[in-house]
Amino acid sequence: MFLASALAYSQDNWPQFRGPTGDGHATGKNFATSFSETENIRWKTPIHDKGWSSPVVWGDQVWLTTAKADGKELFAIALDKNTGKILHDLKLFTPVKPPDLTKFNSHASPTPAIEEGRVYLHYGSYGTACLDTKTGETIWKREDLKCDHFRGPASSPILWGDLLFLTFDGFDLQYSVALNKLTGETVWKKDHAIKYKIENGDYKKAFGTPSVLTVNGQPQLVTPAAEQSIAYDPKTGDELWRITHGGMNEACKPVMAHGLIFLSTGHTSNLIAVKAGLKGDLDKSAIAWEFPKQAPTRPSVIVIGNELYLVNDTGIPACLDAKTGKKIWTARFDGQFSGSPVYAGGHIYFPGENGKTYVIKPGKEYEEVSVNKLADGSRSSMAAVGDAIYHRTLTHLYCIGVK
Repeated sequence: MFLASALAYSQDNWPQFRGPTGDGHATGKNFATSFSETENIRWKTPIHDKGWSSPVVWGDQVWLTTAKADGKELFAIALDKNTGKILHDLKLFTPVKPPDLTKFNSHASPTPAIEEGRVYLHYGSYGTACLDTKTGETIWKREDLKCDHFRGPASSPILWGDLLFLTFDGFDLQYSVALNKLTGETVWKKDHAIKYKIENGDYKKAFGTPSVLTVNGQPQLVTPAAEQSIAYDPKTGDELWRITHGGMNEACKPVMAHGLIFLSTGHTSNLIAVKAGLKGDLDKSAIAWEFPKQAPTRPSVIVIGNELYLVNDTGIPACLDAKTGKKIWTARFDGQFSGSPVYAGGHIYFPGENGKTYVIKPGKEYEEVSVNKLADGSRSSMAAVGDAIYHRTLTHLYCIGVK
């Protein structure tokens, strides 16, 4: 079943945070590299209220979430991929005491996961729901998986086979859970069991989304968290390895290439390359290289060929040798960045919080293709499907494509 699902993912769909393979790579071609409010916009639809979740795409539908600014009403929205018409606008949960949030989060930050006929909407401890994509009817709901998110949830759900993985890194509790995607029932649940250096729950809070990576033929659920990252057997929840890297409020999604797993260390802004295939409680010898104090804490990295590309929160892009960590080049973008880069049609797209999207050509020299300005900024990541890019700003969802 999983192989069949993976094959479907490789077609014209964007089923989860960071796309078909979870690493920001798109399979389509002929994407627009220049756009504005008056150029290469196929449609633009306003999205009510506030949400940072990225769009997901399956068939002719695009799904995302939004919420009232105070978090007391949580919504799921579906649009027609071709026209931008809203097909469903559904209120799913009404939390009683949602937390106050920092400017970098919303009450609808986790990106949905979608497959044929079903979409999975997640709002942290305030609720998870599976809906029928055609009718919008609820198939199942869970509201009993609790933690104190303190600064709000942001970890996105991940589908693998018949399982849906959720991460709860709260002020008080930190754990991972696998649900049966058909019924919503718990298959396994594991406490992260991290020995934190600081007892302040804010240090334990994280926003990480896991990745299912295949190492030597074995799938691993690599789960980033504050202070440590942990890998589990996705079928059973048995721990495979963990590494202590320090840092709090981890958010970047793990990526693997060249036998290395690339992890962020949260607020300390380090990027580490962990040797894949090791077991147990890993020490510093497991780290092949480190890129210190210049890595992002919110945008994830992307690997293309032998190079790793990133932009940090303050707008400094960099290209590194993925095998050695050696810096190849750095440049400067305008503004702050939260969304993760997308590689589509031979170009890398970096969406910024000030409404500018930088498009560059990958290579060992910095080559800027365009800088594209829309009316509002973005804290979401793009979805790239077919020949179109779906880009969520603070107020609208855009379909960007050559007309």
